[in-house]
Amino acid sequence: MTLLRLALRNLVGAGLRTALNVLVLALAFLAIVASLGLLEGMNQQTSRAMLEVEYGGGQYWHPVYDPYDPLTLEEAHGPLPASLQALVGGGEAEPILIIQGTMYPEGRLRPVLLKGIDPEQTALTLPAHVLAEGADDPEEIPILLGSRMAESTGLGPGDFVTLQWRDVNGTIDARDARVAEVMSTPVQSVDMNQAWLPLSRLQEMAGMPGEATLLVLAREPARSGPSLPSVATSDGWVLQTTNDLLADVRNLVRAKRVGASIVYALLVFLAMIAIFDTQVLAIFHRKREIGTIMALGMTRPRIVALFVLEGVLQGVMAIAVGILLGAPLLWRFSQVGWRLSEKADSYGYALGDTLYPVYDPGVLLQTGILLLLVTALVSWLPTRKISSLTPTEALRGRAA
Repeated sequence: MTLLRLALRNLVGAGLRTALNVLVLALAFLAIVASLGLLEGMNQQTSRAMLEVEYGGGQYWHPVYDPYDPLTLEEAHGPLPASLQALVGGGEAEPILIIQGTMYPEGRLRPVLLKGIDPEQTALTLPAHVLAEGADDPEEIPILLGSRMAESTGLGPGDFVTLQWRDVNGTIDARDARVAEVMSTPVQSVDMNQAWLPLSRLQEMAGMPGEATLLVLAREPARSGPSLPSVATSDGWVLQTTNDLLADVRNLVRAKRVGASIVYALLVFLAMIAIFDTQVLAIFHRKREIGTIMALGMTRPRIVALFVLEGVLQGVMAIAVGILLGAPLLWRFSQVGWRLSEKADSYGYALGDTLYPVYDPGVLLQTGILLLLVTALVSWLPTRKISSLTPTEALRGRAA
């Protein structure tokens, strides 16, 4: 307690110097926390949107299906095995059929993916219910478009457009389709160059009754049935868990964090310089004080501990100031979010028009511990010279 009282007295006596060091450390702490909050918000917001709109609680893929290879679509379809059909019958999964097609908006050719989905499905938050009207009408095909697709083609609700496709036998067919609705979604992978149709209608058009390309599982806790079928019982259909499907998103955020670590290192370096300079100046100006307390019997290790404690206390005060002043700002930031520019939609992130940061208490704790360790280290480095001082040299004001 004697060292603590002495360290606090020295910090208070330093006045402006202590205040400036605490301010620099507090700003570095807040900048790191705010940046990590944005990255975590990007991760959670993107993951949540993709799970709700596209991935559900996971997917079963046809053995041939590869979303990154459009050449596989011609063969990537087949009847659901009995084990997967049981999930569909229990309302725990929804089949989706995907075939290649062509759209002719205003006479222009536009390659598209035609995706069939049950209008009554609940696994995804797509407004597929709008496809129910006219699903059985042989004269028209209701389709659902995303806002990006509608904007690029100039189509809107009620407009008609010609669709062309090739059925399972290779026969080319074409028919007019009516845009039932234009949906707005942050997930581009269910929007651009895609048109959603009633599943039964697309199966009929393609000559693939009862077939699908993939099976979307309902998200928990909606899916409460038995354990998922194994590969052996699913006739080779490959289970893609949510971790598998979100791997690219998480790798992207992880890469962003690695890049941001350069900025964190610079901020920590500036904080280190501030503390280091303070300690060097303190040792230079307080040589006589050091000599006096050494002559009074204080050991060198305790003197070193005193200077290290002063540095650590500055870190503690900086964290406290950062929390007191920054908490209201960060909370407000998490509620209002960061408004993104219109160009951000072209970057490929499923973020929408606003990014909401998320602050993890664990990250706050880790950042605070890192800051304290850094201040302890840079406070200890310049005090090593104290070990070479003798009381008489210190009292004479000689440099170590």
